[in-house]
Amino acid sequence: MLRLCYTSRMSHSAVIHARIDSSTKEATERILNSLGLTPTEAIRLFYRQIAMRGEFPLELRVPNSLTAATLSKADRGEDVERFASV
Repeated sequence: MLRLCYTSRMSHSAVIHARIDSSTKEATERILNSLGLTPTEAIRLFYRQIAMRGEFPLELRVPNSLTAATLSKADRGEDVERFASV
């Protein structure tokens, strides 16, 4: 669950509070750290992209039923093929 709460602190800045589950937060922060970004910098970058583009900067899709079922099985480790090399 993600909830945003905006609080204006000064005329030129605002604070965003977001709640996110701990496992998503930890996994995301590991990736951001490897890129040399803090969570705050990533959120600023995300917001700037929305403002610059005038739209959401990522393509969001809902998978069809076959893809959803396949992804769900893979999450459970069912019908997953493993290979020794590419």
